[in-house]
Amino acid sequence: MSNKKNEDIEMRAADSHDVGGEKDPFLGRNSAPASRARRDPGFFGYFDKLDHSPGASILAYCLASISMTVVNKYVVSGSQWNLNFFYLAIQSLVCTLAILLFKQAGILKNLAPFDSTKAKKWFPISLLLVGMIYTGAKALQFLSVPVYTIFKNLTIIVIAYGEVLWFGGSVAPLSLLSFGLMVLSSVVAAWADIQAAIDGAGHSAETSAALATLNTGYAWMGMNVVCTSAYVLGMRKVIKKMNFKDYDTMFYNNLLTIPVLIVSSLLVEDWSAENLARNFPVETRNKLMIGMVYSGLAAISISYCSAWCIRITSSTTYSMVGSLNKLPIAVSGLIFFDAPVTFGSISAIFLGFVSGLVFTWAKLRQKGQDAGILPTSKPTMSASAQSNRDANS
Repeated sequence: MSNKKNEDIEMRAADSHDVGGEKDPFLGRNSAPASRARRDPGFFGYFDKLDHSPGASILAYCLASISMTVVNKYVVSGSQWNLNFFYLAIQSLVCTLAILLFKQAGILKNLAPFDSTKAKKWFPISLLLVGMIYTGAKALQFLSVPVYTIFKNLTIIVIAYGEVLWFGGSVAPLSLLSFGLMVLSSVVAAWADIQAAIDGAGHSAETSAALATLNTGYAWMGMNVVCTSAYVLGMRKVIKKMNFKDYDTMFYNNLLTIPVLIVSSLLVEDWSAENLARNFPVETRNKLMIGMVYSGLAAISISYCSAWCIRITSSTTYSMVGSLNKLPIAVSGLIFFDAPVTFGSISAIFLGFVSGLVFTWAKLRQKGQDAGILPTSKPTMSASAQSNRDANS
């Protein structure tokens, strides 16, 4: 299933923090005083040391991201599963309740009170989010984790050119190289997936069914790329006007999507006793419910770990970790879900991994300097300056 927090936070955090080490005030307020270990020796001193450990922050972010993808795939992988709207509603409900509990406990002191005016302005973005997470869930239901992870890279291309056309700016030549590698990795992944389906089916009927499943997955994946790009670009347009921080965005996103997802589930999905029994078989029912609850909690975990990683290391390190993390996520699909291990699948994972590294390096080089201009670019001002002007207009 598409990880709406992972996608949201990964795409925004790398852009919202300068490479030079400038940090968001929201993150700075979370920093623990350096003298806490001296005031609270022993048990509390150990956790203070852990809180300031770059390695721990990176490992926590990677584990949260990987576990979220694996759990999502596990929940939607049942042969009879057809309650995606219900799953997404549970995920959003758990995340919203957790945020409110953390605020009540004083952990999230900077979470702004609910504002109905802001909610009305943010609601269209939440609708785009529903489209993104639903199409992502459907794509992950039909595709393997490695193929899904590789094809998600195509979203970067659409967003990059969307920013050029909507906010101005340009795309560097090195970014174009990474885009080419992303497309190549997707083509290789699709070829390997189709070849594995053909080789693994002994009869023509089975082959046709396997190919039909893959084609359905690719169709949902294409829609997910469009929906994700529209969500990210639309959010960038609106978020500056709203003056939202990370947890404000997460709170409004989850809260506003709950009624939409519940109504969609009641209208579209089958709530008969027979269908519920098929979706939640007795032997895996408890595991599925635990996975649903965990997916909501993991949303907050990924958000916190992202902020933690940036606070302790830098946005540069965070960007590189985000690219490197694609490899273990893809490999987790090979380990936990018996995805086909072939020369083509391994090559596709490697190409996708390299394309992410090249794109990250291109973005780091592009910051603070003019990039190569494309015919579709608007060189009148930088993308960030154009974004600020649009947000204030």
